[in-house]
Amino acid sequence: MPIDNLVPALILTFLAGLATGVGGLIAYFVPRPDMRYLSVSLGFATGVMIFVAFVDLFCSAKEAIGMVRADLFFLAGMLVVYFLDKVVPHAHLDGQADPHCDRLYRGGIMMTLGIAIHNLPEGLAVALVALADLRLGIPIAIAIAIHNIPEGVACSVPLYCATGDRRKSCFYSFLAGMAEPLGAIIAILVLLPFLNGAVLASSIAFVAGVMVFICFDELIPIANSYGDEHLTNLGLIAGISVMMIALAAFH
Repeated sequence: MPIDNLVPALILTFLAGLATGVGGLIAYFVPRPDMRYLSVSLGFATGVMIFVAFVDLFCSAKEAIGMVRADLFFLAGMLVVYFLDKVVPHAHLDGQADPHCDRLYRGGIMMTLGIAIHNLPEGLAVALVALADLRLGIPIAIAIAIHNIPEGVACSVPLYCATGDRRKSCFYSFLAGMAEPLGAIIAILVLLPFLNGAVLASSIAFVAGVMVFICFDELIPIANSYGDEHLTNLGLIAGISVMMIALAAFH
């Protein structure tokens, strides 16, 4: 039963969100963090999420509720995050820093708020996947955590440059990460009273759309900015390959 995985799902979501704070700590200890090595790691996270979204989540939803309904919820997941991205001021990460640090404070605050809002559907994704199948929730939580580390850096570095206060900058990045378990709690409180096979399958199709949008809108552009598309693609292929092996072993 999905309820059996409730506590592990919340723990996984909390740990994934905590990675944003870890990124902030990296900025705390490293004055000029060189994060280009994350290109392969983010590519790997992208491969994991895309493969799981299409091969496992969407296919299982399609079998439970049919192709048309699964398609609609998948599309709804993509559109919700797209409009969220348009409505909420959100500076996309590009691995660059403005040398005029006195102008960064507003940008840093907008970045932090944007990342916090974007973490809400990510928390929903981790929680619902873990509720449906804990074996899939773990790699998704790891992939989201890898993605969250540079987001934490992106929160804390501009704020530190603007204020000179490393502690406050790291604290803000930690708060942005905690939006992730908040998203999980909201999703569980809203859905749990109505949770059955059809609702869970529809939610999983929705989450698959959220995950795919995050991959193409955030992870791949960020990964390319830290390295290049060849490094990103190597990581992506590795992530897909690992999930192929893992899912085959589980099945």
